[in-house]
Amino acid sequence: MFGTIKLKVIPIILFAFAIMGSSACAAEWKELKRQHFIIYYKKAPYNFVNTVHQAAEEYYVEITRNLGFTRYKGWSWDERAKIYIYDNKEDYVESGKQAKWSHGSAYPKDKTIRTFPSAHGFFDSILPHELGHIIFREFVGFKARIPAWFEEGVAMYQEKAQRWGAHDMVRKAIEEGTFKSLKELSITRLKHRTSKDLVTLFYAEAASVVNFMINELGDRRFVRLCRKLKDGGPFSWAIDSVYSRLKNVDDLNDAWVKYLTNE
Repeated sequence: MFGTIKLKVIPIILFAFAIMGSSACAAEWKELKRQHFIIYYKKAPYNFVNTVHQAAEEYYVEITRNLGFTRYKGWSWDERAKIYIYDNKEDYVESGKQAKWSHGSAYPKDKTIRTFPSAHGFFDSILPHELGHIIFREFVGFKARIPAWFEEGVAMYQEKAQRWGAHDMVRKAIEEGTFKSLKELSITRLKHRTSKDLVTLFYAEAASVVNFMINELGDRRFVRLCRKLKDGGPFSWAIDSVYSRLKNVDDLNDAWVKYLTNE
């Protein structure tokens, strides 16, 4: 989701995903270099920094496998991803130039993640989510035309707790009449002042529909869809070319809602 602000509350964790330039002053940072990552930190305990590295390496393998990107380009030497760990939330917001509601941010083009030690859900949510953004975009490319809800759903699929919990949230939205169709989600723009309820619903629906596509429509078809997007095809065209019974986003929406209401 490039050129837009990323907000996330599932259920109480907030994330940011925005494209910004690197603003950290190199002289202030210590660094820990490993096979696929370089961890930058200031006063964070070394044990924490090393744990971040170990978790990142594990997710590096797991996320690639989850998405089925078997020909995924490796990260080494100058291609290593960078993780900046600020001392605390205040340092993260001020020095990292992040929104106050943000607990973590990813910059896929630079393969960079920014966060802080006390960020709620760092290891279970923030780290896999932001790595999901980077790995997905590196696979499909930065010119691929992809709805924001689809990209966010792919990132959220890497959070184990969100793979199934989102379904119940969307069912509740359908029952209460607050549900938004995929066509509506495609034109929804999340900003700093967007209501918490809308942010929560957006990400719940994104997580739910991608989960449905991978687990109900088939993971192999999902990989084929991503390859079509990588080749530059429009999203609806890619759906039509991969799923025999789905011709466009509306058909995908109907199949997803039918699954949720009949399960």
